[in-house]
Amino acid sequence: MRPQRAALPRAALRLMAARLARSVGQGALVVGFTLYLHALGWHAAHIGAVLSGALLVAVLLTLLVGPASDRLGRRRFLLGYEWLVLASSLLALCSTSPWVLTLGALFGGFGRGANGAAGPFGPLEQAWLAQGLEPSQRAHVFSLNAALGFAGMALGALLAALPALWQQALPGALALRPLFVLPLLGSVASLALLWKAPDAPSHSAAPSPEQSEPATAAAAPEPREQNRLLLRLAFANSLNGLGIGLVAPWMAYWYALRFGHGPGSIGPALAASFVCAALGAQLARRLSQRVGLVDAVVYMRLAGLALLMVTPLSPWFGLAAAAWAVRSAFNRGTVGVRQALVVGLVDERRRGLAATVNNVSVMVPRAIGPAISGLMLARGWLVAPFVAAGVFQAAYLVAYRGFFAGLSTARP
Repeated sequence: MRPQRAALPRAALRLMAARLARSVGQGALVVGFTLYLHALGWHAAHIGAVLSGALLVAVLLTLLVGPASDRLGRRRFLLGYEWLVLASSLLALCSTSPWVLTLGALFGGFGRGANGAAGPFGPLEQAWLAQGLEPSQRAHVFSLNAALGFAGMALGALLAALPALWQQALPGALALRPLFVLPLLGSVASLALLWKAPDAPSHSAAPSPEQSEPATAAAAPEPREQNRLLLRLAFANSLNGLGIGLVAPWMAYWYALRFGHGPGSIGPALAASFVCAALGAQLARRLSQRVGLVDAVVYMRLAGLALLMVTPLSPWFGLAAAAWAVRSAFNRGTVGVRQALVVGLVDERRRGLAATVNNVSVMVPRAIGPAISGLMLARGWLVAPFVAAGVFQAAYLVAYRGFFAGLSTARP
């Protein structure tokens, strides 16, 4: 008989529900925010600078609060993030001022598309979500958490097509402004869910052997080896982050430039990519049980890399959208498995640090990407960002496989 799966902690259930609520607004603004700025007359280079600046601010906040959360708990930081998003969304509903929209991007994460994560406080969520989970549960829970975020993003992207229904009454940029209601409502729901979630305790005391057990069901490496693994992770992630930043934040804008489409068709196209990513998260979980965590990531992302290169060469909008959507299944779908591997590299007391290293090492180079590709797009170079992204994604896979091959036989 198959062993019965242990019940999930109440905090994990509330965290996943908050992620789902939060992701709807994020999905809507992944479609609508750059198009909104474009409709307001913003230049591509200016949009890229704002997107890059938002990621740099997120890095600074992550560095400040990530390790501290291991000692002070996570709830207070996540509640503060939801209040920031709520206030930013309310201001954006009331004003088109460049300062309001810039601050919303910097502190509210507008247009960044974090798949439902709490922006710069995402590492806190990861560490909190891992709290109380058995090692055998982590890949399942992190993959389910990722799938819920992608599902909410898909719903939000579909809702971003609604401005096509009222653009006669609300012409131009005004038609897109009601989309800011969605992140506002998502933050209200997340506040209610997180307010009652049991907080993670301080880890000032030494952990028990059960607490120290990593995702690979083996003893956690000694501290020096943990540091070495985190440095390798940071280097590999930096390649991945730059590849992501060159293309992903621009897809709605790129569709508009390349094919002349608006939110009515771009929203469903990106929604399809998030649905595929949710399905891919479950595929990654099942594949990791067969071939191990690392090989599951490498195999799926190789397929995603091929589809990344197909996208800009597609002569029709439908073909490009389909290639990007299926690419999301293989590329984004691995996020839960990768997070499960990260929390298993260190012991319980250092999970906030590990999650911070994991996020920051992606976010810093990812922040550079939009500024570079914004200049390319401003010059009309619509294929170049994809080629550059493909080079960095390929280098990431080589580094990831080389650094963590010894863990590739581990099963979640």
